[in-house]
Amino acid sequence: MLDENAEQARGLAERISSGDPAAEAELVHLFSQRILALLCARTRDPEASRDLLQDVLIAALTALRKGQLREPDKLPAFVLSIARNVAQAHIRDRSRELHDRLLEEEMASRAGPDLLEIAERQALVRRAIERLDQTDREILLRTLTEGEKPGVIAQALGLSPEVVRQRKSRAIKKVADFVTKL
Repeated sequence: MLDENAEQARGLAERISSGDPAAEAELVHLFSQRILALLCARTRDPEASRDLLQDVLIAALTALRKGQLREPDKLPAFVLSIARNVAQAHIRDRSRELHDRLLEEEMASRAGPDLLEIAERQALVRRAIERLDQTDREILLRTLTEGEKPGVIAQALGLSPEVVRQRKSRAIKKVADFVTKL
C-alpha cells in the first residue's frame, strides 16, 4: 500500500465506510503483513503479535465504518497508528503484569513462614513446655505470658531471684533443644 496513491486509499476508505465487505477484505489483505511486522518489532513477541493483529484490524474497520478517518487519503498512516497504539497498550499491560508479579513474589518472600509452619512450630513449643517440670513450666509461662520479672516470680514460688533466672534460662534451652531436634 506504500506505493498506492492517495486516490486509491481514499476510495478504499470510502467503500469501507459505506459497508462494502469486499473493501474490508481488501484492507485486511493489504495491511495484515505490515501491521504484523510493526507489532512484532514493537512487542518482540510473535505469538502475541498475531493476536494483536486481529485487535488492530477490528479497531481499524470499526473506526472506518463509523467514518472516523478525517482524511481518507491517509488511510495507511491511520491504520498503522492504530497498530502502534495497540502495541503500546499491550507493552504497558505486560509491564504492569510483570511488575505486579514481581511485587507479589517479593511480598511472599518477605512474609516469612506460612501459617501452617507457624502452627506446627507453636505445637512443638507447647509440647516442649509440657515436658518441663511444674516449677520450670510455671517460671517460663509467668515470664513469657505474664511478663513478670524474676523477683516477682521468686516471691510467688518461694525461690531466690537468681534461682528463677537460672531455671528460666535452662527451661528455654530445653524447649529450644526439643524443637530443634524435631
